[in-house]
Amino acid sequence: MNRTKVIIRTSIIGIIVNIILSAVKAVIGLTVNSIAIVMDAVNNLSDALSSVITIIGAKLSNKTPTKKHPLGFGRVEYLTTTVISVIILYAGVTAFVESFKKIINPSVPDYSALSLLLVGIAVIVKIILGLYFKGVGSREKSDALIASGKDALFDGVISTATFLAGIIYLLFKVSIESYLGVIISIVIIKSGIEMLSDTISKILGERIESDFAKKVKKCVASVEGVHGAYDLILHSYGPDRLIGSVHIEVDDKLTANEIDEITRKIERKVYKEYNVNITGVGIYAVNTGDNEAARIRGEVSRIVTGFDYVIQMHGFYIKIEDLYMQFDVIVDYAAPNIKEVYHNIIDAVQEKYPDYTLQIILDRDISE
Repeated sequence: MNRTKVIIRTSIIGIIVNIILSAVKAVIGLTVNSIAIVMDAVNNLSDALSSVITIIGAKLSNKTPTKKHPLGFGRVEYLTTTVISVIILYAGVTAFVESFKKIINPSVPDYSALSLLLVGIAVIVKIILGLYFKGVGSREKSDALIASGKDALFDGVISTATFLAGIIYLLFKVSIESYLGVIISIVIIKSGIEMLSDTISKILGERIESDFAKKVKKCVASVEGVHGAYDLILHSYGPDRLIGSVHIEVDDKLTANEIDEITRKIERKVYKEYNVNITGVGIYAVNTGDNEAARIRGEVSRIVTGFDYVIQMHGFYIKIEDLYMQFDVIVDYAAPNIKEVYHNIIDAVQEKYPDYTLQIILDRDISE
C-alpha cells in the first residue's frame, strides 16, 4: 500500500474512534455534570477534525506536479501540520478558560462507577490510538500523523486525570477536576506551541540529519572513480521528496564523457538506495600521479586543520608550474567570527607559499 493510502486509512480510523469517544464522553459529562469530561469530548472532536485535515493534506500533497509547481505539492503536509498545531493550541486555551471559570464558579459533579468505568476504557483506547498514529506517522514520515498521535496521547493524559479526579471525588467528596483542567490545559498549550514551532522550522528549512547525510555521502563515494563526496545540500519538497546536489572529487585526467558516466551512476544509486534526487553534481579535480602535489596538499591540510573551529578542507587542486592553488574550507558555526578564521587561514597558507595565487572558498557546514 502506498504512503498516501496508509495515511488516509489511519486518519479514517482516527475520525471514527474520536467521534465515538466524543459522543460517549459528551453523554457522560452532561449526565454527571462534569466540565472536565465535557471538555474532553470537545477535544476528541478537534482530534477528528485534525484527522480530516490530515486526509486533505495527504490528498493535496499527492497531486500531479504542474507547470507552476513542477516539484509537486509535498510541502502541503507541513501546512496541514501547522493547522493541526493551531487546533491543539486552541483546544488548550479553551480548556484553560473553561477550567478557570469552574474554579471561580465551582459546580458539584455527580460521578458514578459506570461513568468512571467508561472514562477508564476511553483512556486505554486513546493511548492505543496515539501510539498507533505515532508509529504509522514515523514509518511513513508524516508529521501530521505524528502530531495527531502526540495530541491523542495528551488526551489520554487528560482522560486519566479526569478518571483520577472522579475516583478522588467518590472516595473523599473533594472536587479537584477544575484545577486539574487548568494544569492539563497548560500542558496542551505547551505541546501546541512546540508542534507549531517544529513545523515552522521545517518550512524554513532545517539542517539535514547528520547520520542520513553521512549515509548519502558514503553512497556517492562508493561509486567507482569518486575519491570523496562533499557539500551535500538537500531541499525538502515534502516528507518523502528530497532534491539536492553534491560535490565529488575525481581524477583530473578524466574525460567529460567519463565524468558524465560517473555522475549518472551517482544519481541512479542514491535514488535507488535513499529515494533522493541528486540533480546536480559539482566536480573537484584531484592531482593524479604527482608526488609533489600530494606533499603540498598534506602540508596545507596540516596548516588549515590546525586552526580552531575548522571542520574540513577539501577540493584541493594545485598547478605547480603556474603557482596556483585552490581548495575549500568548512568552518564551524560555533566560531565566534567565521570570517576571521577564514582570513587567518588565507594569511597562514600565503605565508607558507608566498609566490602562489590562492583561491580559497569558505564553505558552510550544511550537512554534517
